[in-house]
Amino acid sequence: MEYIKLNDGNKIPAIGFGTFLIPADGSTCKAVKTALDLGVRHIDTAVAYFNEQEVGQAIKESDVEREDIWITSKMWLQDFAYDDAKKSIDLSLEKLGTDYMDLYLIHQPYGKVDEAWKAMEESKEEDKIRSIGVSNMTVKIWNRWVPDFDTIPSVNQVEYNPYFQQKELSELIKPQGVKLQAWGPLGQGNADLLNDPVILEIAEKYGKNAGQVILRFENQEEVIVFPKSTKAERIKSNMGIFDFELTDSEMDKIRALDTGKGSHDPDAEGVGEWLLSAYDVHEND
Repeated sequence: MEYIKLNDGNKIPAIGFGTFLIPADGSTCKAVKTALDLGVRHIDTAVAYFNEQEVGQAIKESDVEREDIWITSKMWLQDFAYDDAKKSIDLSLEKLGTDYMDLYLIHQPYGKVDEAWKAMEESKEEDKIRSIGVSNMTVKIWNRWVPDFDTIPSVNQVEYNPYFQQKELSELIKPQGVKLQAWGPLGQGNADLLNDPVILEIAEKYGKNAGQVILRFENQEEVIVFPKSTKAERIKSNMGIFDFELTDSEMDKIRALDTGKGSHDPDAEGVGEWLLSAYDVHEND
């Protein structure tokens, strides 16, 4: 496993396992245990995924020591008011069955973001969280909030793949040592991306599949990735990206695929309101 150093000094596994949309009906526990068995050491979950408890169960039942596993979770905007944020952090810890989270993120940057961030900074000082970061922050949203933060985020988790490389955002956060994390690093199964002639030509050269070439490209760009799959063979395949290296020319060819457009626009009007109405993360508490 390779690691990427964050601006707070912590080292995060370069590749992890995403649990978005994996049901909490035993499926998440099974998938996470499989991932851990195959060498994955970074598990990404969230309050709004409704599967933190099964992630925690899988970690508890695995043979891997807790200190060797990087756990990321995220606070939902329903809980951004300061007192609610403090409770949310403790509830995530309880559901995950751990004394600390390695990374905790503001999941959607709308509403009382400043209060949520203050609660996260305090929880970091209390050793409940090792690293803190944000998610889905565009350049506009970043400039709205982060200049007033006492602590610079360690990561910004955003949509990222070769067709949407977040170049303006990357240039903004790079001087502060902030790392990008990619959700949807394989384009959420985009057939055009997985069959792009540039990708396939490089894949054939190295005896790899398209997904491995894409993940390797992102890794060499120092983007943290966590592809999701419940299939053992695909999880194993996604981990097989450290035994080859793309040349400068190949990297430039993939960089040239960028369209500058993604599937989700966090700056669109009404996104925050829609997200808040779409989920009630305490419905079953």
